[in-house]
Amino acid sequence: MPALFVGHGNPMNALGSNDWTRAWAELGTRLPVPRAVLSISAHWYVPGTRVTAMPAPRTIHDFGGFPQELFAVRYAAPGDPLLAARVQQLLAPLPVEADQAWGLDHGTWSVLCHLYPRADVPIVQLSIDETQPPSFHHEIGVRLQALRAEGILVLGSGDVVHNLHTYAWGRHPREPYDWALRFEAAVRRRLQTRDTDALENYLAEGEDAQLSVPTPEHYLPLLYVVGASFPGERLSFPVTGMDGGSVSMLAVQFG
Repeated sequence: MPALFVGHGNPMNALGSNDWTRAWAELGTRLPVPRAVLSISAHWYVPGTRVTAMPAPRTIHDFGGFPQELFAVRYAAPGDPLLAARVQQLLAPLPVEADQAWGLDHGTWSVLCHLYPRADVPIVQLSIDETQPPSFHHEIGVRLQALRAEGILVLGSGDVVHNLHTYAWGRHPREPYDWALRFEAAVRRRLQTRDTDALENYLAEGEDAQLSVPTPEHYLPLLYVVGASFPGERLSFPVTGMDGGSVSMLAVQFG
């Protein structure tokens, strides 16, 4: 299976039809059908490492201020307790809690409802440990590489650039900020040259990085996907664009 990072953007993308959601749907038709998906979402950012282990994960509406129709969305994909146990095995001796409470947050289902609209592919989520440095998250991705040969899609869901303080809310389009474009371009160059150290040390990009990644949780899922990639394999960017001036919708595919 490929390894895939998706910029998920606004939760309303779950309901909308736009260039990004159409690209996700088209991507779903081109990707091999996975046995299951292991999703690393920006929105499960907690102390410690946890993996959802329930057979029927709930749909989590982890946001506020959106239309009621978004809260009515249910993405009823099954879980996969065996995959959760396999993740625990691959990450040992790191303690990984088998979680029975979380479910699928919008970082996962707002994308997968377009990739796999029938919700027939089992989904497991892996948390992001907020206490750990970027190198830790990359290493976790390396240890998850084996899943790709087992028919598992390793999916990171976040945004390379994610600054809601400068985001153009409402329906008024805004041209991307120069700093957002520069930082996204720098990340793309680092990906193309497989400069893992630079991707981990993203704050070295200075003010562009500080504005683009004011908090790390939306950037870190990219490092899991980079870790799960193999040297020399094909890299592509199947989805591009900047929403609201300061949220990158870039998707990164290895394989």
